[in-house]
Amino acid sequence: MTTTVITHIGSLVTNDPAVGEGLLGLVEDAALVLDGDRVAWAGPAAQAPAADRRVDAGGRAVLPGFVDSHSHLVFAGDRTAEFDARMSGQPYRAGGIRTTVAATRAATDAELSANVARYLREALRQGTTTFETKSGYGLTVEDEARALRIAAEHTDEVTYLGAHIVSPDFADDPAAYVDLVTGAMLDACAPHARWVDVFCEKGAFDGDQARAILTAGKAKGLLPRIHANQLSYGPGVQLAVELDAASADHCTHLTDADVDALASGNTVATLLPGAEFSTRAQWPDARRLLDAGVTVALSTDCNPGSSFTSSVPFCIALAVRDMGMTPDEAVWSATAGGAAALRRTDVGRLSAGARADLAFLDAPSPVHLAYRPGVPLVSEVWRAGVRVA
Repeated sequence: MTTTVITHIGSLVTNDPAVGEGLLGLVEDAALVLDGDRVAWAGPAAQAPAADRRVDAGGRAVLPGFVDSHSHLVFAGDRTAEFDARMSGQPYRAGGIRTTVAATRAATDAELSANVARYLREALRQGTTTFETKSGYGLTVEDEARALRIAAEHTDEVTYLGAHIVSPDFADDPAAYVDLVTGAMLDACAPHARWVDVFCEKGAFDGDQARAILTAGKAKGLLPRIHANQLSYGPGVQLAVELDAASADHCTHLTDADVDALASGNTVATLLPGAEFSTRAQWPDARRLLDAGVTVALSTDCNPGSSFTSSVPFCIALAVRDMGMTPDEAVWSATAGGAAALRRTDVGRLSAGARADLAFLDAPSPVHLAYRPGVPLVSEVWRAGVRVA
């Protein structure tokens, strides 16, 4: 197998304190040796072993490819009018998620797959090499199953979210919809997914319904994650910890007991600042979580209604500016934190044995991701040892 040494790296983020300094395992004037699709060695350039070929990074920073652990990419339609009204302070009475559900149901498989591919190309150009995506805009057995089949063509990190909202078809009988989500829909969807998710929130699913949905998913071999405490205080975070969910996502409205629960368990708090930016909502308090010892991830929540961004660098800048994170914490949360939220150890780091997923920056330091917001700093992306963007 061909080996490659990438040398003259300005700052190398390994996310391995055994290799480099501080939280990011940072190595200055660094080199990285790849053996096929894996990292074989990382450290100072002067100590780099020989390799079959050499790539000069030209003083650029190199970091692990971003791990976006929360997105909703299997959809059709457009909700520009909704965003425009919200940002203009005008009332908007269209259907929200239901608008997307109607458009998604009407779309062909080819149209949905092309949309997923489009947004993933967009994300890849910005440094995202691992991503999760969900169903949730079909809300029938057939439409949820096909959404997951389509998602699985593009990623291994596929989440069954039949419990996004109560289907409009069951508006008068939410209990019957929960029965469908935990019964025939789950049976059809489980073979295509790794994860099960639920939107635990007023107006969506309460704590008892969420517990039933996640427990049923676990019984089918799916691992739980949960939309929790986004719009109001509620039981979502506590339920996530109780069920050992990999991630509680949003975590905007937290009690001290919620923070303590997250700090005591294995559940990652995944923060999604694109949603707060796009809805002018309260920012999650990342500083409070980090100071309590909670593992934090940063992701885009890319979706057509409340966070239509595929840019992890943008979310890093928001987290530093408005959520109390340091630049190092935000970069770690968008790489190693995202990997933890997917319970992955092969991505989100650049040390021996990791998958060779790299993002090169047109900057000497990863701090520039927050220092130069909105600038397309990602200049080159490698996935599994191959240059892909």
